[in-house]
Order: sequence, then structure tokens, then C-alpha cells
Amino acid sequence: MKLLRFGEAGAEKPGMVDASGTIRDLSDVVPDIAGAVLSDAGLQAIRNTDPSTLPPVHAKIRLGPCVADTGKFICIGLNYADHAAESGLEVPPEPVIFMKATSAICGPNDPIVIPRGSEKTDWEVELAVIIGKRAKYVSEEDAMDYVAGYAVTNDVSERAFQIERAGQWTKGKSCDNFGQIGPWLVTRDDVPDPQNLLMWLTVNGKKMQDGSTSTMVYGVAHIVSYLSQFMSLNPGDVISTGTPPGVGMGQKPQQYLRPGDIVELSIEGLGQQRQDVIADPE
Repeated sequence: MKLLRFGEAGAEKPGMVDASGTIRDLSDVVPDIAGAVLSDAGLQAIRNTDPSTLPPVHAKIRLGPCVADTGKFICIGLNYADHAAESGLEVPPEPVIFMKATSAICGPNDPIVIPRGSEKTDWEVELAVIIGKRAKYVSEEDAMDYVAGYAVTNDVSERAFQIERAGQWTKGKSCDNFGQIGPWLVTRDDVPDPQNLLMWLTVNGKKMQDGSTSTMVYGVAHIVSYLSQFMSLNPGDVISTGTPPGVGMGQKPQQYLRPGDIVELSIEGLGQQRQDVIADPE
């Protein structure tokens, strides 16, 4: 299934995409794409609903982030060996974990907002894993049972804030509109192998990233199990699993986003995002 949320920011409604590509309103079926709805039983209740009985939604309506009530936005750093190399860093012996503020989360086509004082705002196409039920001390063998589904995310990053301001990655990752998620939450049954998905990102039509989740250092099952040893994972938590090479910081010379740029990105089977780059209006 492809689940989504549509409507104005802060007032999104739950929806799904039917076999014809039409968005259907799930408001009479579930309160939101969040919490218990993400459990196996909650998702099965949606599967049991005939989409043709649900109201259609105008195709041009704004899409919000595809999951609501995200308590944790966890990121894995340097999880593609070739990206680590372009960053001038070694592949870590264990997953590198950092957090992204949940206030960075926005819709898949909401703009990338260049924060005040930024000179090095960068892009990162990543596979997002959405947790479906509480996970704590889970084994790698059982880890996928705790995954509700997957989505595209842009882990937008301000490299000067991240690297040149006392080394705190979170401050370079958490600016407003630095976390586009969606368009869809694609349930795990429709993604048989999350370690074999093509992914790409363009800036102004030029392909900058062109990779595959097959080159991840630490795969989804390992990451979910690993994180659960240190913290409980709850329904709606998002794990952004790292980016392939081609980020702006790795270009020669380095290239960063400016107002007026257009960023597009996609992961095989998970949909596509498009973002206008704008200066922070505040």
C-alpha cells in the first residue's frame, strides 16, 4: 500500500493511493497515519477497505509528511562507503547515530528553506524507515517485523553549521524544512528488498546522486536492531539510513544550494519529491 497525508500544513488528513493512482481520503477509516495505525493490525484494517468506497482527492492538493506524530527522527551517518570517501572520512566500525529535530519535518514538495547566515546548504537523498510497533532489544532476525514501511527523505544539511561550528551534526541537520518525507509511506510488503532500490537526486535537472541501497554498509535490519539496543523505537519514529555519493560537499569544487534552485529526488518504488529552494522569509 501507498499511504500519505494531504492538506494544509498542520491540518493534514490520511489518505491512500488506489490502483489507478487516485488519492483516496481515509479520514473515515483511520484518524491519521500514526500510532497504532502503523501496526500490522492497523495496516490490515486499511487493506480490508475497498478504495472505491472512499472519497477521491484532487490530485494537485499539497502532500504533507507521510507519517504523523514522529517522536524521533534518527539518522545514520556515513552509511555508504563511497559517500564516506567523498567526505574524507573512514567507514565507521559501527553505525554513526545522530538526531534530526522533528521540527525539520515537512512535506515532500515543500520548499528547502536556506537558513539565515547559511552558505553551505546541501542535499542528501535517503531511504527512510518508518517504525510500526515498539522495538526494544530486538534481534536482527526479527527486526523487519517492526518496520511499517519506507519513504523517500531529503536529509538537507548545512555543512558549515554541521562541521565548522564545534562539530555538532544536529545543528546542521535540524533547520526548518530540512526533512522532507514522502510522498508515500510504502508498506513493507510492497518493498520485498529494501537493500536493492535505485535512488537519485538532481539539482536544476543535473543528476548529482545516482546510487542504490545495495551499497549501504549497514542494512535496514541491522540498523533497526542496533538502534533498539540503545533506545526504544516507537510507532512513527523515522530512521534516515544514509546517502550515496554526490552531495554538494563532495563536488570539486564544492557546490551548494541557492535560492531559485530546484531539487528533485526519488527512490525506486517510493515516489518522487520536488523542492524549490528559497531564502528563509523570517
